[in-house]
Amino acid sequence: MTVLIPAELEGTRADKAVAVLAGVSRSRARRWIEDGRVRVDGQRVAPSDAVAAGSRVEFPDPADDELAPEPVDFDVVYEDDQLLVVDKPPGLVVHPGAGRTSGTLAAGLLHRYPELEGVGEPGRWGIVHRLDKDTSGLLVVARTADAFGTLRRDLRARRIRRRYLALVTGTMPARRGTIDAPLGRDPSRPTRRAVVPDGKPAVTHYRVVEEWPDVSLLEVELETGRTHQIRVHLAAIGHPLVGDTVYGRPGPTRIFLHASGIELPHPADRRPLTFESPLPADLRSVLHAKNQDANR
Repeated sequence: MTVLIPAELEGTRADKAVAVLAGVSRSRARRWIEDGRVRVDGQRVAPSDAVAAGSRVEFPDPADDELAPEPVDFDVVYEDDQLLVVDKPPGLVVHPGAGRTSGTLAAGLLHRYPELEGVGEPGRWGIVHRLDKDTSGLLVVARTADAFGTLRRDLRARRIRRRYLALVTGTMPARRGTIDAPLGRDPSRPTRRAVVPDGKPAVTHYRVVEEWPDVSLLEVELETGRTHQIRVHLAAIGHPLVGDTVYGRPGPTRIFLHASGIELPHPADRRPLTFESPLPADLRSVLHAKNQDANR
């Protein structure tokens, strides 16, 4: 849908203006903006950007924005009446966004678990946190509204621990380290994130698992969960992920990032839960090749 910003919305935040014009909630409008589905005069904007009267704003038709269930392949490593833990394959988009409206994990979840509709946020029912399309591994889904609220609070309070395996270029300056640098939208390329002075706080911890002359395998733990956090933080210190074409350079495989472990208190009875996911075959083959080269 395309409309002109009326005079009464001059200077209004983009998320508020889109919410008014589309007749949707402000949080839904903000998700559209963050997913790249809103354009003002043909350009992406941030939710807090002020809009000018007379500007042309494009946004999805709310009637076409409903999530339709579809059969999608993915593995479930744990389920009970409160939550699911999914092992997401690489290449699967988590929820509809810019350029992808079907064939998502969200659609597959709704097809397999129709009771998820109404839990959490429209278009991504039940999904507590997300992974990038080419990142594989563990992801938590709530099956009830109470569980969703509890899990989101636990995530914000850092009671949910998420571990990743990442292969980066070069050798690290120390066996362990912490990257504490604020992240926000890249001012020169709005589809990317960058370390910016006025960004949101972001903290990433890493530990070297194995090293080769040109690459290092890290175990990474998130203290915060910003968009592209691991990728941007490691690239910012000169060690981009292998295969990351956005923040690094092409590699022998997809981006080498796997959500390998997650620990959380159960949302109902608070018992501790721990899950592990082994490296997928495509990433194992990269390490196998490195070890073969090292032994020659």
